[in-house]
Amino acid sequence: MKVSNLGFLHYALVTVGTPGHTFMVALDTGSDLFWLPCQCDGCTPPPSSAASAPASFYIPSLSSTSQSVPCNSDFCGLRKECSTTSSCPYKMVYVSADTSSSGFLVEDVLYLSTEDTHPQFLKAQIMFGCGEVQTGSFLDAAAPNGLFGLGVDMISVPSILAQKGLTSNSFSMCFGRDGIGRISFGDQGSSDQEETPLDINQKHPTYAITITGIVVGNNLMDLEVSTIFDTGTSFTYLADPAYTYITDGFHNQVQANRHAADSRIPFEYCYDLSSSEARIQTPSISLRTAGGSLFPAIDPGQVISIQQHEYVYCLAIVKSTKLNIIGQNFMTGVRVVFDRERKILGWKKFNCYDTDSSNPLSINSRNSSRSTPENYSPQETKNPAGASQLRHVSSSPPVVWWHNNSLLLMMFVLLHLLIF
Repeated sequence: MKVSNLGFLHYALVTVGTPGHTFMVALDTGSDLFWLPCQCDGCTPPPSSAASAPASFYIPSLSSTSQSVPCNSDFCGLRKECSTTSSCPYKMVYVSADTSSSGFLVEDVLYLSTEDTHPQFLKAQIMFGCGEVQTGSFLDAAAPNGLFGLGVDMISVPSILAQKGLTSNSFSMCFGRDGIGRISFGDQGSSDQEETPLDINQKHPTYAITITGIVVGNNLMDLEVSTIFDTGTSFTYLADPAYTYITDGFHNQVQANRHAADSRIPFEYCYDLSSSEARIQTPSISLRTAGGSLFPAIDPGQVISIQQHEYVYCLAIVKSTKLNIIGQNFMTGVRVVFDRERKILGWKKFNCYDTDSSNPLSINSRNSSRSTPENYSPQETKNPAGASQLRHVSSSPPVVWWHNNSLLLMMFVLLHLLIF
């Protein structure tokens, strides 16, 4: 990865509406609302910078199954800002500086698919935002086709699927080391997974857990801190004392030359790589959680191209002033289960191409309809943000699976975006 391309998000191709329209959306457990850009000025990058993206806008009037969400809906959080005859407005503000999305709420169908010998499409009626105005990082192609909120609140897609009786109130995400993975709606994991309680604050619900210790190599430090699991954050952010312990412990066990400080790189601990090295020997890192289970950071580092033929390996942890956030780099190589029904976080080292037969779940398919979406045409995804901002794109058809009585949404695309 080049310095100018630091940061990445996982994306999925999803199809909504009648006829079906496909969008490439960023996947984010740190926020709740699923939203798509509607036809508007200044919302998404101009067509020249996103020419290869599957779709530009969601237009409610072009979908025969689209319905507006009235202001008296239980999902309408901004009732004071609308009249009795208008659609319910929304506004989502994100942690990134000056980043927001606003518009109005709509209801339409999301297409899923059964995973069996003869796959069938399943239409789930869901609620999402029709984005009219976007600011901040969204104008820099952070979410060129929208954002798929997977948070705890009742307006998120996992919550809606559970409320409708389509799945258990749980889902899992698997992050492959090759940038490909999957989401499984209704997945409660397996009997051999590690687990720890979720600490869900009802006023500001997030997927937070308690860390009771950090293991670097053979060294353990006891501490107690709360941390959030957020797939919408590329790297891991830790505040002291966790940050100093993990970075100092890592550095003391690395036998390599530390790279000089570089203002272009947000990481403090980077090491020079010779032309014959792909990486360096590093100590293992694990987080001890409440209950004693260890969460392994399988590949917490990042190889960065400083200039032609010059590379460094960095411990991809950023020092935070307050929040502790476990980002995507700590979740790589692991299937993470967000079980909101049992209020636990589960995990297991996993090959994302495998299936797990130890997960029998109930699903009420009578609460959905099955058919093939009109004009549903899976397509390859190339460079939606311009070659200057992308390092690597993996392309595959947009397929949604149903496996072991849970709904599986395949995460096919890993894009490296300029977010720093």
